[in-house]
Amino acid sequence: MKQSINILVSGGGTGGHIYPAIAIANELKLRYPDANFLFVGAKDKMEMEKIPQAGYEIKGLWISGIQRKLTISNLMFPFKLISSLWNASKIIRQFKPDVAIGTGGFASGPTLIMANSKGIPTLIQEQNSYPGITNKLLGKKAHKICVAYDHLERFFPSNKIIKTGNPVRQDLLSIHSKTEEGQAFLKLDNSKKTVLVLGGSLGARKINELVANNLSFFKDQDIQLVWQCGKLYFDEYKKHNSLKGVQVHQFLNRMDLAYAAADIIISRAGASSVSELCIVGKPVIFIPSPNVTEDHQTKNAKSIANQHGAILLKETDLSTFPIVFETLLKDKGKQEHLSENIKELALPGATTAIVNEVEKLLKK
Repeated sequence: MKQSINILVSGGGTGGHIYPAIAIANELKLRYPDANFLFVGAKDKMEMEKIPQAGYEIKGLWISGIQRKLTISNLMFPFKLISSLWNASKIIRQFKPDVAIGTGGFASGPTLIMANSKGIPTLIQEQNSYPGITNKLLGKKAHKICVAYDHLERFFPSNKIIKTGNPVRQDLLSIHSKTEEGQAFLKLDNSKKTVLVLGGSLGARKINELVANNLSFFKDQDIQLVWQCGKLYFDEYKKHNSLKGVQVHQFLNRMDLAYAAADIIISRAGASSVSELCIVGKPVIFIPSPNVTEDHQTKNAKSIANQHGAILLKETDLSTFPIVFETLLKDKGKQEHLSENIKELALPGATTAIVNEVEKLLKK
């Protein structure tokens, strides 16, 4: 008789797919300390580094997405897909998983297709308000689909959908008691308002340009800036560290303390960021990236802005930023209103809820 439980997890390409996968695995490990875990990712993507750092084994598939224009990579896609399906099948045959979990990204496609074909129960976790092509395809055969937004019945079978929210860092749940600690950690002046700027781990060119062009404007508003410009842009913008009240960071190791110290946040609208910001509950100006599949960041931001929980500013409207920002800065009532409304949309128990659904599949 089989003694231990084998759990297969696949997701990657971006932090937005990797972090939920790790959070789900960590919660399952707490409940099943003797379980065996194996991750499947895409070779050369960031999961091949991040998953081992989190203490899990990972195997890589030769897979990538389809570009919108004709490229060598696109011509290789059929070969990559066949190779990945074959390798995923081999991994499953050797590992013998009791359940397979997909959090999106290229590798989760072949992995869950092969798991379904072998009769292994599968669960997918869709972070966005508009699903990517991989999860849309997998949804037909998946046993359970955990989502973070309403109205996804048009993409998935409604009897499989469970609204759980997106897994977030557990240290965010207590940020309201960390304001002073955050100010001290970042060496901030507690008599001034702090604006936190986030463009994702790699950075966001348009947001960085916006901040750089408005440094004198922020100074006039007596604002101090904590500006996470991202890995790709740090060399270009680090010179601004010499300015009083401006801090430029490649990335922030203590996001909980950065959130805690912030009065207003300017951010991209990736699914993980949106879920975190709902829990953080500070006034937010979302500047979604228009360069993502199906423009899903705009849809994520709209779903919050439509509930009066954030301000949505499109990249095409950035010339209005100084007016939008100054109006928000001077209106305490508006700040409180946005904070209260975005908090209402938070789903802090998401990881627990998703793992409860995984447990149901394991018990079957």
